[in-house]
Amino acid sequence: MDLGLAGKSALLIGAGRGIGAAAALAIAREGAKVAVVSRTMADVEARAAECKQAGAEKALAIVGDATDPVHLKGAVEHTAREFGSLDILVTLIGGSTPGGTADLSGAEWEAAYERNLWPAVRASRYALQHLIASAARRGFATAHSAHAEAAVTLEPVPREPSVILHVASIFGRESGLGALSYDTAKAALIALAHDQARELAPRGVRVLSIAPGSILHPGGSWERRLQKDPAGTVAFVHREIPFGRFGTAEEVGEVIAFLVSPRASWVSGACVVVDGAQSRAF
Repeated sequence: MDLGLAGKSALLIGAGRGIGAAAALAIAREGAKVAVVSRTMADVEARAAECKQAGAEKALAIVGDATDPVHLKGAVEHTAREFGSLDILVTLIGGSTPGGTADLSGAEWEAAYERNLWPAVRASRYALQHLIASAARRGFATAHSAHAEAAVTLEPVPREPSVILHVASIFGRESGLGALSYDTAKAALIALAHDQARELAPRGVRVLSIAPGSILHPGGSWERRLQKDPAGTVAFVHREIPFGRFGTAEEVGEVIAFLVSPRASWVSGACVVVDGAQSRAF
């Protein structure tokens, strides 16, 4: 299936490896222009090279710390300048600190939100005008335009909005084995996407989130747990995941590519679960 992403400009924040890297490759294979951001030069250079080889029209490697507002704003502006536009923003920042209510310090709570929520908030703000401008160039008449009245019709007239997608977690949707601070930050991220979707639809921006389940990839947290406690990790998989295996970064990456494409034009505000039936939430 042609996803209609050829020529589109996509910025993925936190795409050095894992789900972010897989999503970048899936989007690149559709002929898009792809910018990847990560703190490690070797990671982003390797991902950009892979994206170019996979068929990206252009591939941009940006070194930056997504928790640093200056780095984050610079990544957005660099991408928009190099590509001439910005159509798609994907935020993939995360991380957890163990501990319960009595254990976590104020600094640890702040760190959890700095890793899991604030980069998405800031990136959305920095990218917003670029995303609105791209939608307008595709003919999306916003509520702030002179053609707003003509844009409101009972007849479905397809217009292609820009897209923001935030990567959350199933543990932002229900209690589970996630750390307390991580779970609450990801819940906030899902709420952010839902409310942004309502706010930004009239301005030509579609917003949604996805909630991956337990995903195994090189360098990821489940690989570390598997190395540290093989028997316990295997028992977890058999107990919690009906298919009897972890998900892969590629399986999530392909879903992201579809969701940011025009093929998913009427998906906005939703949190799409990608977990092999792991979660219990309705």
